[in-house]
Amino acid sequence: MNNFTIRDASLDDTPVILQLIRELATYERAPDQVVATEEGLREVLFGQHASARVLLASEGDTPVGFAVYFFNFSTWLGRPGLYLEDLFVQPEKRGCGYGRKLLVRLAQIAHERGCGRMEWAVLNWNQPAVEFYRKLGARPLDDWSIFRLTGEGIGRLAES
Repeated sequence: MNNFTIRDASLDDTPVILQLIRELATYERAPDQVVATEEGLREVLFGQHASARVLLASEGDTPVGFAVYFFNFSTWLGRPGLYLEDLFVQPEKRGCGYGRKLLVRLAQIAHERGCGRMEWAVLNWNQPAVEFYRKLGARPLDDWSIFRLTGEGIGRLAES
């Protein structure tokens, strides 16, 4: 782990970010669902109204993983929260401590920003990830369900 680094991604990293997104989608058994483009990522990650941030993990000069996150808000806590959208380490690099290092860096960012919590979702079938997060002290929220509107659903609701 001597040559392992974590840094904020830059505009020049957009192709690498898209490649890691595609690798994550393949791991999550949904490679055909990625519709993100480099142009779109440049806008939403590095444009004037950036809505998310990326930490890039590398072994030497070779990217091996990433974390995509954004800040949300808890009305009950009256404080911001950090939402981890995606954490991915290439399968052949797992077990080296890279995922933990990414989460430690995210916790540092959350602490620096005064966040009251960090949250993320995990696919139910992904037992290695569930166990990894449990070992770090994270617990599932059994009383909550995730709801989602996408494309057409958002349009229908907006027009109603």
